[in-house]
Amino acid sequence: MTTIARPDCVLDCYGLVCPMPVRKTAEAIEKLVVGQVLHVIATDDWFGPDLESWLRHQPPQLLTLERVGHEIHAYLRRGHLQHSANPLQ
Repeated sequence: MTTIARPDCVLDCYGLVCPMPVRKTAEAIEKLVVGQVLHVIATDDWFGPDLESWLRHQPPQLLTLERVGHEIHAYLRRGHLQHSANPLQ
């Protein structure tokens, strides 16, 4: 299992099913400051594909996503929000 040294927050999504693990992840990542790391532990088999799909349109950076036994572990780093196409606004 890959571990990121001391994530800033751990989110337990045990027993939650789609779409709740990704929703809870989105809520938790919003509470972090840019650069902080979130460790999510989920048991829903669809969490990995759902998370990757969500991240295609979101600023958090996926550091690692892996299965450990019946758990899925994801580490995400909070990125910068891009509210405008104009970087000066």
